Amino acid sequence: MAAAVVENKLTFPVRGMTCAACQSFVQKTLQAQPGVRDATVNLMLHNATVDFDPASVTPQALVDAVNDTGYEAALPIARRSIADEQLERDREADEEYRGLRLRAAVSLGIGAALMALMPFLHSLPHTAMNLVQMAASLFVMIWAGHRFYRKAWAALRHKTSDMNTLIALGTGSAFLYSAFSPHDVYYEAVVFILALVLAGNTLEARAKRKTAAALQALAQLQPATARVERLGQELDLPIEDLEQGDILIARPGERIAADGLIIDGFSSVDESMLTGEPIPIDKTAGDKVIGGTLNKQGRLRYRATALGSETVLEQVLRLLRDAQGEKAPMQRLADRVSAVFVPVVVLIALSTMAAWYFAAGQTAASSFAAAVAVLIIACPCAMGLAVPAAIMVATGRAAGLGLLFKGGEAIERLDKVDTIVFDKTGTLTEGHPEVVSYEPAVSPDPLPLIAALEHASEHPLAQALVRFAAGRQSATPVANFQALPGMGAEGTVDGHQVLIGRQSLLQERGIETPSDEQHAKLGHTTLWAAVDGRFAALFALADKPRAEAKAVLSELKQMGLRLLMVTGDQEPAARGVATALGIDEVIAGVLPAGKLEVLQRLRAEGRHVAMVGDGINDAPALAAATGIAMASGADVAIAAADVTLMREGLAMVPSALKLARATVRTMRQNLFWALVYNAVSIPVAAAGLLNPVLASAAMSLSSVSVLTNSLRLARRKLV
Repeated sequence: MAAAVVENKLTFPVRGMTCAACQSFVQKTLQAQPGVRDATVNLMLHNATVDFDPASVTPQALVDAVNDTGYEAALPIARRSIADEQLERDREADEEYRGLRLRAAVSLGIGAALMALMPFLHSLPHTAMNLVQMAASLFVMIWAGHRFYRKAWAALRHKTSDMNTLIALGTGSAFLYSAFSPHDVYYEAVVFILALVLAGNTLEARAKRKTAAALQALAQLQPATARVERLGQELDLPIEDLEQGDILIARPGERIAADGLIIDGFSSVDESMLTGEPIPIDKTAGDKVIGGTLNKQGRLRYRATALGSETVLEQVLRLLRDAQGEKAPMQRLADRVSAVFVPVVVLIALSTMAAWYFAAGQTAASSFAAAVAVLIIACPCAMGLAVPAAIMVATGRAAGLGLLFKGGEAIERLDKVDTIVFDKTGTLTEGHPEVVSYEPAVSPDPLPLIAALEHASEHPLAQALVRFAAGRQSATPVANFQALPGMGAEGTVDGHQVLIGRQSLLQERGIETPSDEQHAKLGHTTLWAAVDGRFAALFALADKPRAEAKAVLSELKQMGLRLLMVTGDQEPAARGVATALGIDEVIAGVLPAGKLEVLQRLRAEGRHVAMVGDGINDAPALAAATGIAMASGADVAIAAADVTLMREGLAMVPSALKLARATVRTMRQNLFWALVYNAVSIPVAAAGLLNPVLASAAMSLSSVSVLTNSLRLARRKLV
């Protein structure tokens, strides 16, 4: 199993954990090591992340400390990608599942055989019958159940306890009682208890594999080889042998091997694995491609710009893995309960046996059976899985929709949101100006001359005008081009003197211009053009709202959310966009620090605020609120956010909120039923109403029910 050491942080696999108590035990063991600043153990991912001082403790010592507890850990393998890590984890999970299934099946078979042969065994001498049952139960204990006893012994040596302690105490005491009791034996109960616990673990392992489906699917996208141009030849090389700058080939039906820039070729590329967008994107020379995406049609030659851990796929896998590994605040309740759960259950079991035997005057056999039932039915597993199972399924479902949650805390914060603040430019709008009105004042049409002049400029407004005039500009190059900073530009095209810029620029040249009051009210930016000293045309430009923005905002309003727009733009431009989109509250002319003040004021009113933005200037506000960042935005904005929208646009914002609400509801359901299960089942067992075999079946089903409830999130309708 692989992992990585980053900034004195070590992530490595831990196999064999089955419940919250197991997780807590391993975590406390690591936290007790010298030089360890912090340690987090994840039950669903079966790994540990340790922040440590390398001068005080070595990675090997940390791994040895875990192995000493009876669980299995291994050192990281250097230079292993997260995709390879995940594929290896999948193989290990498959092996564990097959092993559990075999042990459960054989144990159930032995138990069934004992029951079927019982009439025949009763014909044997009593001692012989007991020896046959003892041999069968001993085989199951040693071959199928050895891991429970090994871990229970390791926990005892470290003066702690976990679920394995309960199983080992219950079955071990039943076996020893039977060995020394002349008449009352529980050998078949030992077999069935272990068989049913293993069957429950098998179902649990199967459900866990399903919860990790998103990570598995993403990891499998990375191709093992790539076609590379080297020394005039096309070679198929392992991904590990690629170098940045290599020229790679993607044929139709092949996956892109690395992030890169297309040199030549045309194709449509399926990027749904990252963005959730089902429609393939057309790609041609100069466009970027992402490793792991599927080339659908044409042949592409592209230059590798990012490899290994630097690729988008690896970064998404890392974010998803970290999100699934992060503890949610709700998990702390489960951790607190689990810390005292096993000792309390053992005390209840002993009290039950004493009460039945001494106070109620029951036989030793029935008193003992009630105590064993208490030990077996108690289940810290369900509590340990309640929150992380829901988070794992939710983050996986989110990834399939083009959403990246930072973790459980981000999900809980998003669930509470009742107010959303939107940045304008690049978030509610396209992020670049477009011509919305063209009013020529002379004939013939002056647009070809004006577009030819603007083609020589790199100003965003000039480029917007060139896009508007696509195909209609003069073929004659501009002569005497001169940029007039802050004012406009001028030059000669086809012998005509062309001038474009602010209204004041034309007025300074003595050129009369009409009024633009209407455009000013709408917040449009205006460009004024003159040809040969005469006013020729008026252009109005605006940053157009995103096509989906109005529908998204309407849906958010229906969900009961308060919406605001906060922008650095001036009031007319901001108000124009807000009116078009149906936003009532607008705060314009705000600097980045001002956005923070707006958020602080809203929080002071008792509001739970989310901020949606994309730019560097949004990063402080995104960090201060529940941040939702556009993936097309700045890296610093994405890093500051709790949720990243991988798909272009705002369409997935309502889905993110719906998924967060459904996930928190599922976590609460899981915790509630896990606590209720133990609160009800332990007294029932203590009352002598359940035999140990039924208790083991109930315990196994409680964990499976939590996982099954979490898996419902994968099928929930969100869009």
